[in-house]
Amino acid sequence: MFGLALHTSTPQLGFALSDFQSIHRHQDWDLGRDLSRQLHQLLGDFLAPQAWSDLTFIAVCIGPGGFTGTRIGVATARTLAQQLQLPLFGISALGAVAYPTEQAYPPDTDIAVTMPAKRGAVYGGIYRWNGKTLSSVSADQILPAPDWQIYLEQWSRPLKTVEIDAAAGLGYSAPALLQLSYEAWQAGERPVWHQALPFYGQQPVAAR
Repeated sequence: MFGLALHTSTPQLGFALSDFQSIHRHQDWDLGRDLSRQLHQLLGDFLAPQAWSDLTFIAVCIGPGGFTGTRIGVATARTLAQQLQLPLFGISALGAVAYPTEQAYPPDTDIAVTMPAKRGAVYGGIYRWNGKTLSSVSADQILPAPDWQIYLEQWSRPLKTVEIDAAAGLGYSAPALLQLSYEAWQAGERPVWHQALPFYGQQPVAAR
């Protein structure tokens, strides 16, 4: 089986591909506003030598992040999943950053991820690492920065805090998108394409 992940929610485009045994590929590009223009060509080049028919599922970052990049990535992934009849996992940008791909957290660690939003607000989410898997324990939300700080101070457990500089790009976290989706796949989840909805900071945009 192969899984493919797309991260387009920041100006840094990221792809990851794996069979979860011996083949693991990841690449990212700092494209800025050229992301939408180059996305499809780079995706086709990245997939080779595998074919679309080799894929078992697709993962996509649903945000939070830039409006245009997130929308394009989710639309592309939804179209692919629909045409290929594959499960599509929509994964939070905050969750992907919280996932310990390089640094190890002790089991039973709560991780608070913060990313700047507009007009003095922040995106925030809290995740729990049990030593093997990551789960959301406080859904991604947007709050004024002072309110988010109070929320963290009132959290009932010790927190590992992670602050994201979205301007630097998050395409590097595409492997975490893929791993989170693989764990959900192993748990028996098979989400259909229209369940992947972009998160822009308020509520997910309804499917049309």
